[in-house]
Amino acid sequence: MSESLLGQQTAYPQRYDPNILIAIPRAKQRKKIGLTAGLPFSGRDVWHAYEMSWLNDRGLPQVALGRFSVDCTSPALIESKSFKLYLNSHNQQRYASREEFVRLLQQDLSGKAGAEVEVMLSSPDDEQQLFRPSGSKLDTLDIDIDTYQPDSRLLQLESDEQVQESFYTNLFRSNCPITGQPDWATVVISYQGAKISAVSLLAYLVSYRLHNGYHEDCVEQIFCELMRACQPHRLCVQANFLRRGGLDICPIRSNTEAAVNDIQRFARQ
Repeated sequence: MSESLLGQQTAYPQRYDPNILIAIPRAKQRKKIGLTAGLPFSGRDVWHAYEMSWLNDRGLPQVALGRFSVDCTSPALIESKSFKLYLNSHNQQRYASREEFVRLLQQDLSGKAGAEVEVMLSSPDDEQQLFRPSGSKLDTLDIDIDTYQPDSRLLQLESDEQVQESFYTNLFRSNCPITGQPDWATVVISYQGAKISAVSLLAYLVSYRLHNGYHEDCVEQIFCELMRACQPHRLCVQANFLRRGGLDICPIRSNTEAAVNDIQRFARQ
């Protein structure tokens, strides 16, 4: 499947096909935001899949919730529509065991991303712990908005006071660069440094509303522009995008290693 098929009407596959997966090189978009000589952050991309099914060796359907995780240093991200189609290509495939299925998923996804993709399956009956975003909610601030394309000039410091705080918003929206469909997310910003104006931060995050960009690229752009505009000592940007086609994506970028392993699924997802 070529990239040119993205955004077109596509039938769901009736048999397993790893060639459905499409890799999007990260380097091109990173070059646009000035990342050409190493990354100023660490991070992971985590997907949650809610519509996974396959057949056991006797033909009985099996279902699971899937969690997939890859380091942001992988050469490529996996395009989300191709990921959904790939997962559905297993629906009528028989596997001798769950372990065999997991090994195949790891092999195919890691090969496409160019780095190890961790795969974890759980039963829908397992208790799923959901979390509320941490920090202060930005959404009720009294603010006028008239900018709907990313503009880092909106970001301002409130004072030189050194603080450690977190903010979150449920108002974030960007758009798929191929189909133009809206992508909704809860974005959490945690930082340590000079105090950032909460009003300016909300205006900046809302400015992505008409922006076309992949989930992972949006998070990296937010991280880099916050670092340049506000120069915090520590910064973590996490975006929990809502599901489309049974798959959500949760990128996190941070210059604090500990934060990278703390990705939680919010109740909104």
